[in-house]
Amino acid sequence: MDKQEQDRLKKEAAEKAAAAVKSGMILGVGTGSTVAFFIDALGKRKNEDGLKLKAVVTTSNRSKKQLEGLGFKVSELADIDQADLTVDGADWVADNLDGIKGGGGALTLEKNVAINSKRIIWIVDESKLVHRLSGFPLPVEVLPISCEQNFKRFKQEGLKPQWRMDGDKRYITHYGNYIIDLAADPVPAPHGLADYLDHTVGVVEHGLFLDMCDEVIIAHSDGTIEDKKINEYIKNHFFYTSKNLSKRT
Repeated sequence: MDKQEQDRLKKEAAEKAAAAVKSGMILGVGTGSTVAFFIDALGKRKNEDGLKLKAVVTTSNRSKKQLEGLGFKVSELADIDQADLTVDGADWVADNLDGIKGGGGALTLEKNVAINSKRIIWIVDESKLVHRLSGFPLPVEVLPISCEQNFKRFKQEGLKPQWRMDGDKRYITHYGNYIIDLAADPVPAPHGLADYLDHTVGVVEHGLFLDMCDEVIIAHSDGTIEDKKINEYIKNHFFYTSKNLSKRT
């Protein structure tokens, strides 16, 4: 599939996500090539349908500039209580809609916007789909003051840590921290690993987005657009957790 066809499919998936946005919403907007098409679709709805949003928050300066260029006012996350809907991309999505994010380095802001959203939609192409989380390094944002100790502990745990680099220097996040990418593949026991990282001093945030996504809109290479919802997965697999039932309520 050439880039022109891939972009066409991404645009269709993005337009489907944009159709879920209603006037009066507080909207969270992520970043990435597919999200850029989503923002364009929002601009089209603004001009043609009179779409008016109560507030918009985003996870990157790139998306902020694109939204403002289309006439949307972008607020800070601290200025809102909770987003009604957040639309974003993902680096990797498993069958149960768990995902890995943070390949672009913005995992902390992405996680904060996500956890403060009532509903989350991811838009991806089929290359991002896996049966279980694997094939993509797991980003972990760490404080510089204790990053060496974190790196050593991750190595001792067999998580295959690697420094995220920017040329010949360590990559620095928006918040002035470093990123350690964990190359253990597949991700061992995602919920257990997430709990371990959540309780590791010096870890700011990690890229495991578990029990968060409600819907994934997938652009397939055969030209079809698939809409996969977590409620359908639970029904089909008789799977649920108390976290699923109580999240973001």
